[in-house]
Amino acid sequence: MRTLAILPVKSFSRAKQRLRAGVDEPLRESLVEAMLGDVLDALAATDALDQVAVVTAGDAPAQIARERGADVLNDYERGHNAAAKLGIEAALRDGYDRALLVPGDCPALDADELGALLSRPIAPPSALIVPDRHRTGTNALVLTPPDALAPSFGPGSCERHAALARAAGVHVEVVEVPSLALDIDTPDDLAALASATRRALRTDELLSRC
Repeated sequence: MRTLAILPVKSFSRAKQRLRAGVDEPLRESLVEAMLGDVLDALAATDALDQVAVVTAGDAPAQIARERGADVLNDYERGHNAAAKLGIEAALRDGYDRALLVPGDCPALDADELGALLSRPIAPPSALIVPDRHRTGTNALVLTPPDALAPSFGPGSCERHAALARAAGVHVEVVEVPSLALDIDTPDDLAALASATRRALRTDELLSRC
């Protein structure tokens, strides 16, 4: 099953504004870059993925994506859901059977766990929802086919995605993926990452120097 990973990424200067309370400006942008690198490393190590598409308006993330062999789609900073939809359109246009929507701020992402998620036997149309650690947000979606569900990320999106899938007659499962549970939005999230047993090599190395 041909699978495209879709990774919406804001320009580094605009990303992670909620970290400003505990992280100074140069470090914040470097942190966003390091997290993106960790996520791209994990995606590259996942055999079940055929290609990665980074949706961004930022020159720096676009350059990093191209250096890693990822496709780059320009979304003009219209928001996460618009970026996700642009990636889904590309997946359909290029004949992919399945789309993985994954964020660039889960630096502890583990390739083996991601591979296990993608190997789950499930008949289309289907949606696998990976919740955040609070079980309210959505940190990843696996959509078969790519347009099985219109993405609706944001507060409360885990239950919202499940309700949208049920309303559309799409088989839906909520699947725990520990390394995808922690997304970094606030200083509290950084503290949780520091105490986690799972390591994020680039992000950890950056933070160790601060």
